[in-house]
Amino acid sequence: IMETGTLQKFLEDFRMQNKAVFILGATGETGQVLLREILKRNLFSKITLIGRRKIEFEEEAYKNVHQEVVDFEKLDEYASSFQDYDVGFCCLGTTRSKAGAGEVEAKIEELNFDRYTIFRPAVLLCDRKEFRPAEWLTRKFLGSLPTSWAKDHSVPVITVVRAMINNLVTPSDKKMELLDNQAIHNLGKAEDSTQP
Repeated sequence: IMETGTLQKFLEDFRMQNKAVFILGATGETGQVLLREILKRNLFSKITLIGRRKIEFEEEAYKNVHQEVVDFEKLDEYASSFQDYDVGFCCLGTTRSKAGAGEVEAKIEELNFDRYTIFRPAVLLCDRKEFRPAEWLTRKFLGSLPTSWAKDHSVPVITVVRAMINNLVTPSDKKMELLDNQAIHNLGKAEDSTQP
């Protein structure tokens, strides 16, 4: 567990570096929460959303968020959209059946980032606007189980997002990290101890 105050210092140091970030998948639940948290903490000097379509924001907080529309089927043609950024977040959800995790990781490895982290949460618990019966059942089911079991098999989206941010601002000499559900819980809760 991180010492009290350490995480706050990392966040402040990171903020001073005026970095630029892009987010893929900002329309999904994780992407929406991530964008909100990034804006709230004022972590980047430039924020760009890269997606299939523009998102309409009404809140004042979003007025300086840039948007780039790309065709994911022809990504090679949009290479310039991804240049001049220090950090990129990919919140495009993949189910295990749709994308072999190893295959995705191999492709990321080829891109030769200075550092990258793969987050592998279990069932994401989120407050969706639209109603999905299967997800509602899962949440009801998980909610009735012992906390320890639910913690192993599910994670709130906000915890994943906080883990992503805490991981980002914490210096590391590891080129690649893979965080499973338990590691995400630990890292996502780390800031609880830094609150005065």
